[in-house]
Amino acid sequence: MPKQGVVKMHSPFDKQPKKTSQIFNTHSFQELFKPVQDILPNLTPLNSRGNRPLKLDFEHHMKTLIYFHLEEFTSGRHLIQTLQEDNFASSIIAPPGGIEKSSFFEANNNRGIDQFLELFQRLYAVAGKAIPKEYSELGNLVAIDGSFIDAVLSMHWADYKTNTKKARIHLGFDINHSIPKKINLTDGKAGERPFVNQILDIGDTGIMDRGYQCHKNFDDWQEAEKHFVCRIKNNTTINVIYNLMK
Repeated sequence: MPKQGVVKMHSPFDKQPKKTSQIFNTHSFQELFKPVQDILPNLTPLNSRGNRPLKLDFEHHMKTLIYFHLEEFTSGRHLIQTLQEDNFASSIIAPPGGIEKSSFFEANNNRGIDQFLELFQRLYAVAGKAIPKEYSELGNLVAIDGSFIDAVLSMHWADYKTNTKKARIHLGFDINHSIPKKINLTDGKAGERPFVNQILDIGDTGIMDRGYQCHKNFDDWQEAEKHFVCRIKNNTTINVIYNLMK
């Protein structure tokens, strides 16, 4: 019981869900959403593409995605049902008036890519200042690779093969801080090599597999003061200029 004369204040985050897939930790949600909440006012606004206002704005879209992963829902439909039935989810996660299945899935498929990428870059800048840096004596190390992401057929931009849709993610991973640094998203047919120059900053050292081997690119990166360590194919002709191994 609170001491006499002390008023205990409650926030909406103290509400317990009526039924969810797991016991939801509201503190975890607050911790994960707080950095996003601080950045949201400075992001490029997400506007409706038509005359109708957005039924799911970017802020509530982010809330639903964080909630989805914390609760480990099995499907988007399960999430939508909980947003309608659960006290916490309906009052804090869902937008005013709730969200329909069609609006939620439309938002996931078609909107907010630029805002997500901008948010990612701003979160990286914040995290890079908070996380201790390792291997500082080796400079800024960035692992670079590309990977396919399966896409639904309705994602027409994710061109790959007939009757197959794939997107390709081009990722730069900050080894010094052990966090992703830069992300580029393209259709599945896009090449990987052109994104090295976009991922690396001046003075960075990219670490890549032999799929990135291109001698012209090597020259261009060095001219741009961007370093690299790249595996090369076995049949590559090598001319040793000098050897630093002792």
